[in-house]
Amino acid sequence: MSRIDAVDRQILTELVGDARVSMRDLAARVHVSRANAYARVRRLIDDGVIERFTAQVAPEEVGLGTTAYVSMRIQQNSWQAVADHLSGVPGVEHIALCSGDFDVVALVRTRDTSHLRDLVLEDIRAVPGVVTTRTVVVLDEVRPVFGVGGATANGAEPAPGS
Repeated sequence: MSRIDAVDRQILTELVGDARVSMRDLAARVHVSRANAYARVRRLIDDGVIERFTAQVAPEEVGLGTTAYVSMRIQQNSWQAVADHLSGVPGVEHIALCSGDFDVVALVRTRDTSHLRDLVLEDIRAVPGVVTTRTVVVLDEVRPVFGVGGATANGAEPAPGS
């Protein structure tokens, strides 16, 4: 694990906010030389801190107007197999092992509720190891972009308790 200092955190926050920022602009924003910024970004990549550079897509703009969380109870010791199966299911965006009433929660996005029903009943419930599911449809969402340490990419701190 690499040691992350304040400048690294600033770099990460800037990149979370705009992964396409030029190295010159990044260096200026965090007040280091371009060579220093480049070396730090390269180290963060090499150390596995930066896993990839991505675009955040607005789901509704690409025809995915229905979002839901599907909570699952799974058979004991089946987490990895369930996660592997769910990873291959179109529409499953994120999978997490959890504590509490349910073992696994998946964030899913589909075209509409009819497709959501098919996804849950035909795809997710058919995964070996899934015992029960509960689906919660998202009515509206706010997707803040967070940097390192909970600060939003624009530098604002999240509200207490959020």
